[in-house]
Amino acid sequence: MFAETPLSASLASLSRFFVSDSTMQETLDRVADLCRQAIPAAAIVGLTMMIEGRPRTAVFTDPTSPEIDQAQYDTGEGPCLDAYRNNVVNRIPDVLADGPWPAFRAAAADHGIRSTLSMPLTVHRGMLGALNLYSLIPAGFTSDDEETASQFAAHAAVVLANANAYWDARQLGERLDQAMQARAIIEQAKGILMGAQRCTADQAFELLVKASQRENVKLRDIAARIVTTTSNPEVAPP
Repeated sequence: MFAETPLSASLASLSRFFVSDSTMQETLDRVADLCRQAIPAAAIVGLTMMIEGRPRTAVFTDPTSPEIDQAQYDTGEGPCLDAYRNNVVNRIPDVLADGPWPAFRAAAADHGIRSTLSMPLTVHRGMLGALNLYSLIPAGFTSDDEETASQFAAHAAVVLANANAYWDARQLGERLDQAMQARAIIEQAKGILMGAQRCTADQAFELLVKASQRENVKLRDIAARIVTTTSNPEVAPP
C-alpha cells in the first residue's frame, strides 16, 4: 500500500469536492487551503484572477497576500501576473536578491516573505489565473515543490473551470427564468389594457412603454402594478 503524501491527500480532497454544493467563493477558499496542505513549504497561498476585468487576489490564506500582490497590480508587473499572462512558472529563491519585479520584491520583503513560487492555472489552453505561494525563508521552494505545485495547479484549474461553468450556467438560467416571468407579466398587463382601453396589443404595449418612460420605472414593474391592482381591488389603482 502506498503511503499518502500531502499532494495525494489534497488531490483526493479536490476530486471529492462537489462544485454544485458550494459557492464560487467557497470553491476558491477550498482550493487555496488544499494547496497549502499539498505544499507545506508555502506559508501563504493566494489566487490571482480577473475580477471585473482587472487582476485581483480573489482568495488568500493570510491577509498579507493581497497586500503583497497589490504591488504587482499597481505596477502592472510581477511573477504572478507573468505566470497568468504568459503561462509560465516563476520561482524567486530570494526576494532580497537583484532581479525582475523590484516593486514586488520590496513589498514581499516588507511583509516578511523571502521566496515565492507562482504557478499558472490553465485548462484547455485557457488562462484562469495564477497560484501564488509565499515562503518565509530564502529558497523555500525546491524543484520538487515546483513539480508538486504544477500537478496541484493542473487539477485545481479543472475544478475552477467547472465551477465557473456551473455558476455561469446557473446565472444564465436564473436570468432566463426572470425574463420569462417578466414577459408573462407584461403579456398579462397588455391583456388588461386591451380590455380596458379597447386597443390592440401593439397599442397596449406602447401605453406600457410610455408609462415606464414617464415614471422612470422599469416596464415589468409597471406591468406588475397593473396586474396586481386588477387582481386585488383593495390595492390602490396606479
